[in-house]
Amino acid sequence: MITPAASAVPQPIAAPLTRAAIFLVVALDPGPDNLPAVRSLCADLSALLRAVGFRDLEGGLSCVMAFGSDAWDRLFEQPRPAELHPFREIRAGPRHAVATPGDLLFHIRARRMDLCFELATQIMARLGAAVLPVDEVHGFRYFDARDLLGFVDGTENPTGQEAIEATLIGEEDSDFAGGSYVIVQKYLHDMAGWNALSTEAQERIIGRTKLSDIELDARVKKLSDIELDARVKPSSAHSALTTIVEDGEEKKILRDNMPFGQAGQGEFGTYFIGYSRSPRTIEQMLENMFIGRPPGNYDRLLDFSRAVTGNLFFAPTATFLDAVTADPPPASEPAQPNPPPGDGSLGIGSLKGDPPA
Repeated sequence: MITPAASAVPQPIAAPLTRAAIFLVVALDPGPDNLPAVRSLCADLSALLRAVGFRDLEGGLSCVMAFGSDAWDRLFEQPRPAELHPFREIRAGPRHAVATPGDLLFHIRARRMDLCFELATQIMARLGAAVLPVDEVHGFRYFDARDLLGFVDGTENPTGQEAIEATLIGEEDSDFAGGSYVIVQKYLHDMAGWNALSTEAQERIIGRTKLSDIELDARVKKLSDIELDARVKPSSAHSALTTIVEDGEEKKILRDNMPFGQAGQGEFGTYFIGYSRSPRTIEQMLENMFIGRPPGNYDRLLDFSRAVTGNLFFAPTATFLDAVTADPPPASEPAQPNPPPGDGSLGIGSLKGDPPA
């Protein structure tokens, strides 16, 4: 049994923001003969990272390896992370947070894309026929950390000890202390529709000013006031709906979103990646965005952005990965992933408190 010690070293969840990233999602090829190759890579990933990163010690190369719910049961014995389950899709009218295939995630970051690309190449060469590629996105930092919609992305990210508290599991699941849950979604933007809006209309949808990145005032929320004053943030603003408050405390996540696209193909998007101590925080954000808070008061950004992928993974500690061996674990009854509640909700509970401005 692989159990991280109390002094387990986390993976580089809270690594500094970089200029380039690759988001690589793969599926396990069916058949037990392919599992040893994946287990072997777990222990060897740190060596691959050192070998590629040594080519440019100032390149800031890092990699987080994470596992989906089904893959965890196939690769490792008990116990399993307490809140690991398949991504829960959401449907609300025309809005759809899709759930798509994916067993392994490699989140590769560096100051240079060539370092990211070389590490991704080495990882895929090691895995070989054991996996099938599902999605690969090459992200880039856009000017002053803006998305392709023109707004700064990640302003409210926690830093330092606050980031650690927001992302890393503690004693609530001691077997996996130091691990983190990660949700990824690939969004495609209707740039023609978005650019047809006035700057003021865009700012009310996002909840921040476009040029200066200052949060709009949320203290006055009546529709008449919103229509008269562009500085007022509607309750349907993206930044309002993604603010989660429980027992008077705001629950933070760590985002490392990246723009991506193909100008010649008319593809413009944002790759959302969020790390959290519990997946419930991000799931509540998504429920607020797609269904609304209250229902119907949804995120108007979704009128211009469409989610085309959706996955939930668990990133164990680096100590855990280093201890994995190629040999299969002893046979045991796999744990059943937590199913969605029968009423169709995410089973997260109600929000407490009014989101802060």
